[in-house]
Amino acid sequence: MSDSIVIVPTYNEIDNIEALVRKVFSLSKKFHLLIVDDGSPDGTAQVIKQLQAEFPAELFLIEREGKQGLGTAYITGFKYAIEKRYEYIFEMDADFSHNPADLIQLYRACAKDGFDLAIGSRYVVGVNVVNWPMSRVLLSWCASYYVRWITGMKINDTTAGFKCYRRKVLETIGLDSINFIGYAFQIEMKFLTWKYGFKIKEIPIIFTDRTKGESKMSSGIFKEAVLGVIYMKVSSFFRTFQK
Repeated sequence: MSDSIVIVPTYNEIDNIEALVRKVFSLSKKFHLLIVDDGSPDGTAQVIKQLQAEFPAELFLIEREGKQGLGTAYITGFKYAIEKRYEYIFEMDADFSHNPADLIQLYRACAKDGFDLAIGSRYVVGVNVVNWPMSRVLLSWCASYYVRWITGMKINDTTAGFKCYRRKVLETIGLDSINFIGYAFQIEMKFLTWKYGFKIKEIPIIFTDRTKGESKMSSGIFKEAVLGVIYMKVSSFFRTFQK
């Protein structure tokens, strides 16, 4: 048994998923891994099912029909992790933009140093991004600046998707009240964690853009994030935040 589970949403990640699974299970710290697959037509889920024969007690799969959004995939995974009583609940991408080896330092920040949310941050020490064009680096950095300005959060990488939560955070913030399903989901989760007064730590990582498969970013996702930040801030005036 492990006290930690890593949740990875997938859609058409057949080029990356087996290597990711093997890398996570090769780490010195024991992690369990939950794949939430949204009906990938490329056979991603079938690869996971084959690997489950090799890792029956560590690798789990939830299959959903059709693309239902990043946020709903994570919420599905979070509810599974809470039900199974994992203490440390991680989220990361399937495409190796997040280095699985960094799971250990996120774990230490929560398990050893007492933080409630550890964020793998691209911007806490300069700009640590590989293989992105300058236009996208500037867009991402400016997006985080915009979120900080609107919300007041003291977080450098507000859109980061590589994180470790203590279970009590996810039990407290109300997963059924989350409004967004795209990348605004990442901002909303940090915002609620911050508003509830949980201890947050940013851990510097190097983010490397995917080399296999296709990006899921779109203009609609970006628009949701821009407008969603304003909605979140205004809505927070009408909500009580008590642990």
